Amino acid sequence: MLSKCANPSCSAPFLYLHEGKLFRVEVPSATSGNSADPHSGSVIERKAANRLEYYWLCDSCAAQMTIVRNERGSIRTAPLFAMRAAS
Repeated sequence: MLSKCANPSCSAPFLYLHEGKLFRVEVPSATSGNSADPHSGSVIERKAANRLEYYWLCDSCAAQMTIVRNERGSIRTAPLFAMRAAS
């Protein structure tokens, strides 16, 4: 559950959806693999279902930064001016 701004240095509480910016991020689930079908004995390959995680930036932080996924797959904040310069 969201409780505060995703910016670690900001303590603004999440109160209303119309304030700030909400991010929905699809994250691969850690559970996947194969299992045996109990009726036929054959192996069934299961695909990992992705889950959704939500992050919120308050108005002040959303004006200066965004949410990005780093090369290891974890979520972090990044300055907006760096994103604009890269495009």
